[in-house]
Amino acid sequence: VQLVESGGGSVESGGSLRLSCAASIGTLRHYPIGWFRQAPGKEREGVSCIRVDGSTYFADSVQGRFHISRDNAADIIYLQMNNLEPDDTGVYYCATHCPGYYSPLWGQGTQVTVSS
Repeated sequence: VQLVESGGGSVESGGSLRLSCAASIGTLRHYPIGWFRQAPGKEREGVSCIRVDGSTYFADSVQGRFHISRDNAADIIYLQMNNLEPDDTGVYYCATHCPGYYSPLWGQGTQVTVSS
């Protein structure tokens, strides 16, 4: 499977964006899908994930502001990001694992920039 992210952009603080993770090859239906982000000069951190059974995880920093969903018909994972803050700025990646686990399958990333 190959992953492709989209939906990044530049917004002001308090704005919203919806990121998408799709498969250019293969299907996402059988994988947990995690979202990670990396800000300049910082390590990559786990943001959220949705497992095959639909259960979800959110980092404390985004709890209540971000929502993750799986559209199995379209084979797309969405990360809805609301009330964005400047600290949410970074490159967002999707991968076939949840934070705390590992897999070698990552997307190319999509840039999110939040200005104050």
